Amino acid sequence: MNKSELIASIATHGDLDKATATKVINALLETITAELKAGREVNLVGFGAFTVKERAARTGRNPSTGQEVEIRAARVPGFKAGKGLKEAVN
Repeated sequence: MNKSELIASIATHGDLDKATATKVINALLETITAELKAGREVNLVGFGAFTVKERAARTGRNPSTGQEVEIRAARVPGFKAGKGLKEAVN
């Protein structure tokens, strides 16, 4: 499912027009992004938690040349599924 299909599904299930559903989805994504950018978690009980993880600097290899490359430390988004989502999938 892509973003436009998600918007169409939410519009149908939520009895909304597509323009309103688009605003809702965009607001949700912008809010989650802003919270993660600020280093905070977003917990949706029963669904899961979005977090920011710290990835340490490390040495990697260029696959085409085999040369060692330094990969710098980074903050990366993470997601841990909640109990309700896990049970729904299984």
